[in-house]
Amino acid sequence: MSEAPQEKIRCDACPVLCFIAEGKSGACDRYANNKGNLRRVDPLVVLEHQDTEKADFPTAVGAGTTYPDYKPAPFIVSSDVDGVDMITVVTEAIYSYCGAKIKIDTDSHIGSETSPVRFDGEQVGHVTTGEYGSQMLSLGGVHHLTGGSKREGRMTCDAIMHLCNKEPVELTVDDGASVIVEAGKAPIINGALEERMRVGCGSATIGMFAKQWYDHVDEVVVVDDHITGVLSEHQAGKLLGVQPSGIHIKGRRSTPGRYFQVANPGTGWGGTDIEDPLSILGDFNPKNAKPGTTMLLVSTTGEHSAYFILDDDLKPIEQDLPPALQASVKRIRENCEPAMCSVMFIGGAGGSLRAGVTENPVKLTRSVRDALTYVSAGGAPVFIWPGGGITFMVDVTLMPENSFGYVPTPALVAPIEFTMSKHDYQALGGFMDAVIPLEDVMERTKNDQVKLVHNVELPWPWKGDKLS
Repeated sequence: MSEAPQEKIRCDACPVLCFIAEGKSGACDRYANNKGNLRRVDPLVVLEHQDTEKADFPTAVGAGTTYPDYKPAPFIVSSDVDGVDMITVVTEAIYSYCGAKIKIDTDSHIGSETSPVRFDGEQVGHVTTGEYGSQMLSLGGVHHLTGGSKREGRMTCDAIMHLCNKEPVELTVDDGASVIVEAGKAPIINGALEERMRVGCGSATIGMFAKQWYDHVDEVVVVDDHITGVLSEHQAGKLLGVQPSGIHIKGRRSTPGRYFQVANPGTGWGGTDIEDPLSILGDFNPKNAKPGTTMLLVSTTGEHSAYFILDDDLKPIEQDLPPALQASVKRIRENCEPAMCSVMFIGGAGGSLRAGVTENPVKLTRSVRDALTYVSAGGAPVFIWPGGGITFMVDVTLMPENSFGYVPTPALVAPIEFTMSKHDYQALGGFMDAVIPLEDVMERTKNDQVKLVHNVELPWPWKGDKLS
């Protein structure tokens, strides 16, 4: 006689409420049916201090989550840290209000500000304001996760999760570039691997290297999409005694030696759309120009450079770059930092997260604001935004591998830990009945646990000397 099939169990770890058969996992691949018991699939990640006498720190990676909101966090851990009774509340939070801020170190134009950014055809964010030598993207947010079509929500969730798990993701910008982004790696723009970010704007480059050019060339133009610099007009050149060259720059003159809008954005010289640097020059003024005047044109990364001498008709004729100027161009490249993609996860710690810490969630918010509670994500330090709520950002490269998951609502799942003294946890109305000693946590999870050595360059999450 065959055994009766085992009944499915219902997972209550998120609003989807999957029914899971024996030996199978739910839609999120995070929870499974193990002989009728709901079990977190991934192991708990624990950080070990370099000093073996220090207590281990259980992160929220692999810990499980609180749903519905009123349940205490999966682990509320007590430990003696340097003579101070400490509590760490450990939970994987479900984030509908979350996203990723992407910094792409490149001079290349990837798209106009506010242009849609797409993943697999669906809009998942937009190009935001550029920063010094970097292009910036804002991805995710509740409107893309829940406010559009089901596919838009899934693609947004997928893109953020893969990016935050330090995996490569190809994004496309409307009327712009295709960019492969991977945290901690150089971007690939339209199939080309970027090597460096710019040393500065054109004006800053003039200021940095004017003295090194003074004895070797009469005029220098540093081509830049934003601020093109001209040595003879720039204050740096004036103070060195560089004489007017009669040069004429096409563009909008700002202050002396600084020009805006010399060309359109692009992937050519200095982040512009030009391939011929002479296209930004008008005719030289014969009042100041003279035959034999030498001129260096160079980009803000040193990747493009050209050398010219004015002929008898005051026309620039290209010549080989002299050794001294070759060295200066090399110096520009040397001062450019390697191109890299930075991925910052941003999330708002809301209902289910705070309610798993205390029955009065606003007290947790105030405790974080008053610096009584230290917030970490997978053990990594976070930046807490000012103002209301607990909105934080974290550099995903500092977090353990595969720290992020998802639920098909869709929403992101990310680790968060709140560490404070036992006294402060009692004061904010914490779930003292749910507190368990660190030793019990380590014993309970010993068969489903991974230990990682803590990065000594990062703060140790249990800081008993500062939280007593």
